[in-house]
Amino acid sequence: MATEKVFNGREEFRDSSNLLGTILALALWLGAIHFNVAYICKHACNYFPITLHVEDIKAFDPNRAYVFGYEPHSVLPIGVVALADNTGFMPLTKVKVLASSAVFYTPFLRHIWTWLGLTPATRKNFVSLLAAGYSCILIPGGVQETFLMQHGSEIAFLKARRGFVRIAMEKGHPLVPVFCFGQSDIYKWWKPGGKFFLKFARAIRFTPICFWGIFGSPLPFRHPMHVVVGRPIELDKNPDPSTEEVAKVHSQFMEALQDLFERHKARAGYPNLELKIV
Repeated sequence: MATEKVFNGREEFRDSSNLLGTILALALWLGAIHFNVAYICKHACNYFPITLHVEDIKAFDPNRAYVFGYEPHSVLPIGVVALADNTGFMPLTKVKVLASSAVFYTPFLRHIWTWLGLTPATRKNFVSLLAAGYSCILIPGGVQETFLMQHGSEIAFLKARRGFVRIAMEKGHPLVPVFCFGQSDIYKWWKPGGKFFLKFARAIRFTPICFWGIFGSPLPFRHPMHVVVGRPIELDKNPDPSTEEVAKVHSQFMEALQDLFERHKARAGYPNLELKIV
């Protein structure tokens, strides 16, 4: 029987957080000072706040490694802090977030992700982390998903993203669908359109976008976020899966993500929101 668990960042960290401390933590995160990651994660969960909904908390074994497919990317996938081992919500002690390699060549974002312990999403890093017992969180759509962002709806750039599924199958680790509601509202944003911009974004493997938060700064707006975690999709270890086998599991993951979104959108406060998987 599934055991649902809900963690609310504001309730969990109310005693150790205050508005000034929370803003300081986020400023440290978005600024130029290296600081304690656990401090930042907990204050970030309190600031928005971030609520984590785990559909079946007992389905997660602390001694196993999982592959989390997190959507959407939005401007910045800040909601991933709810899944971090430093936050302490999930019963997993070893968790790593993998980010697009292109981000680590971008000064502002490179500092943020490096300080938070993120690592480039290369096959080598992915495989070695799983082998070391780390659960890995990936945003399959990556930074290219930001090019497809639309106001008023959510876009998941997933149909062409099968690499994470193949590696999960090769190593026999469960796939976990995750969706974050409200993350797309913590920043205002604008991006140019047109074929030239698309070609430019593809060439540099990154989408230049103009975004701003409180008073036009990088400090995000205080908008509640709800991160929902679906049940793990168990996979048998298959060292050399065929294209058809990968496609089948990939379809299963996309269906699970869509179903997770539909079942939780009203509860998260977005009854009319649509998710388009492209």
